[in-house]
Amino acid sequence: MKFLIVEDEARTAAFLRTGLTEEGFAVDIACNSEQAEEAVDVNDYDLILLDVMLPGENGFILCKRWRERGLTTPIIFLTARDEIEDRVQGLNLGGDDYLVKPFSFEELVARIRANLRRSIAQPAPEIHLGDLVVDTNRKRATLGGKPVPLTAREYQLLEYLAHHRGTVVSRARLWEHVWESGNEPDSNVVDVYIRYLRNKLGHERIQTLRGMGYLLRDDEGGGKRNEASRVDAR
Repeated sequence: MKFLIVEDEARTAAFLRTGLTEEGFAVDIACNSEQAEEAVDVNDYDLILLDVMLPGENGFILCKRWRERGLTTPIIFLTARDEIEDRVQGLNLGGDDYLVKPFSFEELVARIRANLRRSIAQPAPEIHLGDLVVDTNRKRATLGGKPVPLTAREYQLLEYLAHHRGTVVSRARLWEHVWESGNEPDSNVVDVYIRYLRNKLGHERIQTLRGMGYLLRDDEGGGKRNEASRVDAR
């Protein structure tokens, strides 16, 4: 999943990015309202962490505008403004949650997960694909009951594919949801990480449909391939 942090205090933004990346999320940062608007226009985020006091327009204005435009992405306000009137205003303008600084990172993660559960249909904590099990709570995978040694990025890619198992996912979509923004997906970085996963999970499990993208099989990846969906697993 990919988040946007809208925060003008560099140390706070860096702290949040580090912590959320370790939790298995891809994170973009916007330092002011203009950057936030550009990011939301270009990217499809799963959740937005929004400061109120920003250079340019404040977070309340941004939230109101995004909701009026039809944006349904969960928005959590992170702010030092702790008056009841501020909390009420933020929620009435379309915020889904309101957390006052300073806050516990553990509480933030709990609130993030709660908001994600409310906003999208959540699959079971464990996704079973034959002998491959993806544990979305513990951020790990097992194959035949044995742990699979995955880097954070490899796990993010696997989890996204697992959520969309049996569906062809394009390289552009993988880039958009698994990697941070800022670089064009014109390199073979997605292909490289797919190869890493194949080496650890088996080459038959992730299929390549030429000109379309990748498909994670929802079985054990063995057996005959359907003639109608020839793939290139190189």
